[in-house]
Amino acid sequence: QVTLIESGGGSVQPGESLRLSCVHSGSVFSIYLMGWYRQAPGEQRELVANITPDGDPKVVDSVKGRFTISRDNAKKMVYLQMNDLKPEDTAVYYCNAFHGGDTYKYDYWGQGTQVTVSS
Repeated sequence: QVTLIESGGGSVQPGESLRLSCVHSGSVFSIYLMGWYRQAPGEQRELVANITPDGDPKVVDSVKGRFTISRDNAKKMVYLQMNDLKPEDTAVYYCNAFHGGDTYKYDYWGQGTQVTVSS
């Protein structure tokens, strides 16, 4: 069993920055595709960014140029640097760890951390 614990959320004004962190409790971290998702009130959970075991990052178009995902396999951590935050970024942000093959799947979620962007 893997536990993911997020931290770094908070309330900020538009244009400010936050850095989210997620620590992975499992013994093997480097095999997982790590991702950040978010869910705004009344909305479905959506992918924000993910990063492959080899460190290849992807961010969705709505945050491209503002958000950066990174990972530290030695520390079993994944980060989401969020710059130039906008009110529409307000959501609960969730860390995800995924590893799967043809016949198996491991899919873990953190408890979420609230990000509120408001003037």
